[in-house]
Amino acid sequence: MYHNLDLCDEFYINVNLNTEMELPNNRDTILHYFEQMKKAYPELCNFYTRENGDFVLEADKEQSSYRWLAIEPRRLCSGYVNPDALDEAYKQHELVLEVAPHLLTVSTLDCEALDILYGFDFNYKGNHDELVAEALGMGSSLEGLVNLEGSKVINYEPSVTMTLDETCRLQCRLSIETRTNAYQVRTEEFSDDQISVYFTVRQYWGSGGDRSFIDSFRKQRGIGEEIVQERLIPRVIRPLAQAIASR
Repeated sequence: MYHNLDLCDEFYINVNLNTEMELPNNRDTILHYFEQMKKAYPELCNFYTRENGDFVLEADKEQSSYRWLAIEPRRLCSGYVNPDALDEAYKQHELVLEVAPHLLTVSTLDCEALDILYGFDFNYKGNHDELVAEALGMGSSLEGLVNLEGSKVINYEPSVTMTLDETCRLQCRLSIETRTNAYQVRTEEFSDDQISVYFTVRQYWGSGGDRSFIDSFRKQRGIGEEIVQERLIPRVIRPLAQAIASR
């Protein structure tokens, strides 16, 4: 499976557990949950509250590889940036899913969806949208627009969502986020910002068989690894890396 330093500048694996009801936000519950996670991963040392009320516990972000956790009103988050091995990220995410039911009173009845996200960031000082269009193409029906005399692409963020089963409750989504604006294109003064590629495997809960969060996570990560390795890397990640290297 892909290692983060091969093709892009940053690689990360995140898990989001989306809930129907708001998660607990009282002091004792929040601190107890983060203290238990810190026991497992002592490098998680920076605790703070965002302006919007989210609670965050993270390691030193100045390091090339670091973990982070967050509790939002209706979403429990776990992330690992540039993991040395995929299993290290997976162990962290499984621990979160294991302790969430009894430390944060999250049940499968309360779950809206479980996401596993594979993210790839590329540093590029230039027109992000133009680069993405060049690297991935736009299809024959749209290329005629790009080739208009004097034209420049200033917004191109392809996205596609697919169902992976007949119920449409298991889905995957590929999206690309660029960060170039019209002012930068007009002045040709570009910042050294990131192009992000996100690939998410989502399992909606609702009615259906009884499955645990960990069982679902393991199934989703198997699907995610296969698609990332066999389709995303050769058809999206590598072409973007090659296009940036050629500039």
